[in-house]
Amino acid sequence: MVRGVRHALARRRSSMARATVASATLATLGTAALAGCGSTASHTTGADARSAVSDPTRGSCATAALEALGHVAAHVYHEGVSSERTLSALHAVEGSASLRSAVEAGDAIAVRNAAQALVATGHLTSLRVAREGKVLAAVGAGDAVAPLNGTLTGVGGAPIASFATSVWADGGVIAETNGIAEGKTVLRTRGPAGDGRTVAGALALPGGELAPRGTLTQGGTTYEYTSFPASAYPSGQPLREYLLRPLNSLRPLCGADAEATTVNTLSRVARLIYDGEAGGRTLPQVRRVQSNQPLLEAVARRDPQATRAAIVALLTDHVVRLRVTVGGRLLSDVGGPYVLAPVSAPLRLGGRTIGELTLSIQDDEGYKRLVGRLAGLDSVIYMGSRLVKSTIGYSPGPVPTSGPFDYRGRRYRAYTLVAKAFPSGPLRITLLIPIPYS
Repeated sequence: MVRGVRHALARRRSSMARATVASATLATLGTAALAGCGSTASHTTGADARSAVSDPTRGSCATAALEALGHVAAHVYHEGVSSERTLSALHAVEGSASLRSAVEAGDAIAVRNAAQALVATGHLTSLRVAREGKVLAAVGAGDAVAPLNGTLTGVGGAPIASFATSVWADGGVIAETNGIAEGKTVLRTRGPAGDGRTVAGALALPGGELAPRGTLTQGGTTYEYTSFPASAYPSGQPLREYLLRPLNSLRPLCGADAEATTVNTLSRVARLIYDGEAGGRTLPQVRRVQSNQPLLEAVARRDPQATRAAIVALLTDHVVRLRVTVGGRLLSDVGGPYVLAPVSAPLRLGGRTIGELTLSIQDDEGYKRLVGRLAGLDSVIYMGSRLVKSTIGYSPGPVPTSGPFDYRGRRYRAYTLVAKAFPSGPLRITLLIPIPYS
């Protein structure tokens, strides 16, 4: 199953206004220039920050790392442009019988109620419905990006209204990008002369014109940054999304050359995506299971059938497998066969421990699709010597755990992440980083 950086890092499909793919926090590591990476990027201070160097030395570690992270940030933003999430949002709006009926009846209150119900599903964060130039409803997050526009049709197929929706609230796209890139994400207006102002993000960028990429100093910290075009909801007003990292925080990503730095950077991203599936995002599901009375009563009775029925009811988009043991002995185990990143916790009733749960919020298919969508990486996944998932073909032949790999005319660098299978044991995930990366 796929959560498709959440609404991420705010939904498994719900809204970063999904909770977040990885909520790793970036420590500010100082202001010194990057050492040992051949960086000659210019540093700017004060008012000069607005005219930062647009393209520091291309071979530098900082530039190579930020270029890779910028592509990752663009992948995250693209989740709001064309993805499973956007298809779900459009399908939900276009297929809503209650919204269609309310529009046809001209009942603005009913239109608003139907729109609010759609936002509450988590498939979208914002929805605006208009008819003949008049706005009938505007609900959800007003501060959002990547507007999706569509037409509502009546029973006979004739257009009855237009709509704009979004799956990315400003806070959602910023949270997910910050988590996966371990940086600071800022949304900024984009004027005809390249000037603009900060509209969202924890860091206020200088006003006026700012180069698409470069180096700037804010609050005593020197940042390397990159950016790409975005658009505001619902108007489509041009924005620019900036990703910044303190210059010294890029030091651990340095490789012998730009390609090695890119591999180190994307390997880190792949690890963060995996860690996000076993970290804080699992806690709400653990607590939900621990407080489920039918499950607790079934486990207390040592009733395998009742335990199974309770587990089936608990399996959702947010939990793909759940296992219950009592005294180390299996009581029930329900869910997919190839599940990763299990988390265990005790089950208690009446102040005493009655068993243990082990659950996972992600499977191999979901992780494969996450690293593909959010980072643009291919992957092969092995359980022991058995290949269980591959994005490059059913029989790719021997795939190295690291180093160069050529396949069907494409060049890759391999990186292997040793994950944890469900309920225990190793799971080999080899990520294939395309060279050149984009």
